[in-house]
Amino acid sequence: MIRSVKTGDAPAICDIYNHYIKDTAVSFEETPVSPQEMEARIRNISAAYPWLVWEENGIPIGYAYVNKWKDRSAYRFSAEDSIYLKQGHEHKGIGKRLLAGLLDEVRKTAIHAVIAGITLPNKGSIALHETFGFKKAAHFEKVGFKFEQWLDVGYWELIVR
Repeated sequence: MIRSVKTGDAPAICDIYNHYIKDTAVSFEETPVSPQEMEARIRNISAAYPWLVWEENGIPIGYAYVNKWKDRSAYRFSAEDSIYLKQGHEHKGIGKRLLAGLLDEVRKTAIHAVIAGITLPNKGSIALHETFGFKKAAHFEKVGFKFEQWLDVGYWELIVR
């Protein structure tokens, strides 16, 4: 079931997201996020942008949201998406349903462009975004450093209106 995020989801969202921080290069954060910090993020982001949760048996197992792309005012109609699934729930179509729902919500806003920043390689995230019409717009080599290695980032863009 897809629904809007609640601040009470913070602990479950931390459980999902902190795996990506600690064990993967998908997120460029390097310090796990506390439930209090996640609750603040949920409040701040969902006040202005769509944030959806996929819930099974009352437990969040995935989420997707958009947030500000850049701070400069000319970017105010662009947003960056993020999608994370609980480990073990990949390849079940949940990410696809979350992104579809998120894009439906985005189209109800003034957002013009959605940007996906993807640590490379990541065939799954690329395929997911391209299924919805995202096109590769940029490739930056060695712009992130995590786990003692340089990482590339690609950017995919979707014009939604």
